[in-house]
Amino acid sequence: MKIFGIAGFSGSGKTTLIEKLIPQFTARGIRVSLVKHAHHTFDVDQPGKDSYRHRHAGCNEVLVTSSRRWVLMHELRGAPEPALRDHLQHIAPCDLLLVEGFKREPIPKLEVYRAAVGEPNLFPHDPDIVAVASDAHLDTQLPQFDLNDTTAITGFILLQTGLNAR
Repeated sequence: MKIFGIAGFSGSGKTTLIEKLIPQFTARGIRVSLVKHAHHTFDVDQPGKDSYRHRHAGCNEVLVTSSRRWVLMHELRGAPEPALRDHLQHIAPCDLLLVEGFKREPIPKLEVYRAAVGEPNLFPHDPDIVAVASDAHLDTQLPQFDLNDTTAITGFILLQTGLNAR
């Protein structure tokens, strides 16, 4: 499994870019999975559902399954947030694991940058950023891509991960 990160501040366009890249990978027969880091409290469960009621009653884990999908919800209940490496054991084998967020993890990353967001670049302080996708030209020696040039970005990621032979 090859791991490649997409990093940037909220509002920079990470999710939109990933949504455009995934079909390009899958069209080449590459099995893609994703780990997304959320910086805020989130919930995939809905009040009133059995799983929600069981989780709020005190279950540490609730697995919901059907003929179409399954999801495992794990409550940390005050325990420290697991690192990316801890989450990898839950991912089924795939060719490419995209990681959205986890800015500080030591994995190769593409920085997604928009000046309008008002945040600084990550690449000057993160040696694991190997390229930048932006809506403007930046002062860096790193490879740069237009945010809308998903074909070039896909090719770069495939080259970086060694999956370009497909």
